[in-house]
Amino acid sequence: MRIPYTGPLPPPIIIPRHADTSIGAIHGLSNFLLAPDRNNLLSVHKSASQSQTVLLTGAGVSVASGLADYRGTTGTYTLNRTYRPIYYSEFIINHEARKRYWARSFLGWTNLQKARPNPVHWAVKDLANLGYVSSVITQNVDSLHPTAHPELQTLELHGYLRSLVCIHCHNHLPRSQFQQSLSNLNPAWAAFLAEMLEVGALNTENPDERNKLGLKTNPDGDVDLPNAPYSAFRYPACPTCLKNPPRLADGKRSTVKVDDDGAWSPSSTAGVLKPAVVMFGESIAREVKIAAEEAIDQASKILVIGSSLATYSAWRLVKRAQERGLPIGVLNLGGVRDEKSFFGGLSTDDDGSFGFRCSENAEKILPRVVENLRPVDRIKSA
Repeated sequence: MRIPYTGPLPPPIIIPRHADTSIGAIHGLSNFLLAPDRNNLLSVHKSASQSQTVLLTGAGVSVASGLADYRGTTGTYTLNRTYRPIYYSEFIINHEARKRYWARSFLGWTNLQKARPNPVHWAVKDLANLGYVSSVITQNVDSLHPTAHPELQTLELHGYLRSLVCIHCHNHLPRSQFQQSLSNLNPAWAAFLAEMLEVGALNTENPDERNKLGLKTNPDGDVDLPNAPYSAFRYPACPTCLKNPPRLADGKRSTVKVDDDGAWSPSSTAGVLKPAVVMFGESIAREVKIAAEEAIDQASKILVIGSSLATYSAWRLVKRAQERGLPIGVLNLGGVRDEKSFFGGLSTDDDGSFGFRCSENAEKILPRVVENLRPVDRIKSA
């Protein structure tokens, strides 16, 4: 289940000791990726670039693409202690909550749709091409990982925002089509969005600049406009349910009603669309959970990038890796949930081969790690 951890995060543990500088972090992470699989007796006959390193990435990876994160220096939880994301149960049962969600998402989708992979995503692609990364598990819902490296096995743990899914018939709908429907149903909001785009108000995720314009930016394409008339916002019904209303759990045929413009009517008993993401309080699909666990079980080490592991669904994967005796690496700016238990048994005098932890910007470190490893790869290929 996707449940956020709201307690304070511990100060970062730096391993190896010299990873408190950029150069030290680059060398320490390089050693971590170069180290052979200590749990495989055959690993002495392998090159390190044949290891099964799985990456677990979080919102910090997408900051350089212009997207907001949760707990970074300008993250939502850092600057707005009262922020509370919508929960699955609230979305499912509350028509007014859905209006508010879709209005805010309508404003935020444009910037999220424009976002492009950044140097971290490309560095992941390069590491995979060099043989140091076998797969990616990402908590991000922005689709930037599969865009940057479609050939690399990538599991989107919390789903994706590029489409919607009906909670009743389970059919999918492209977000671009849904966005156009929202625009048609809410002309005043569409005009406001056009104005914000024209003046460039949505071209930045900088919280200070947004606040000057009366906007609050949150992760996952959520733009809050305080005192906005959310209750007047309308959203469409699932087109599949509208054509062929599904049967309910009791076997009765559902009803799906819309107004003259095609907006979903609260008298309906089906036809509700939700983003194809795992919302807070929602369970991860069984097949996704199993795939994530199998990726950990098949790995020789795990490297966390841009995540504080504050969400249980991500933390449990690192805990699983620890229980299997896998070396753990973390490249994240700031503290990580329960990191003392992950790194408490390591000496800061280690070189990073058995575990790595630094508090640095991934955009600054990971591309340089790639450059550091290229000569090693060329030597091994010679």
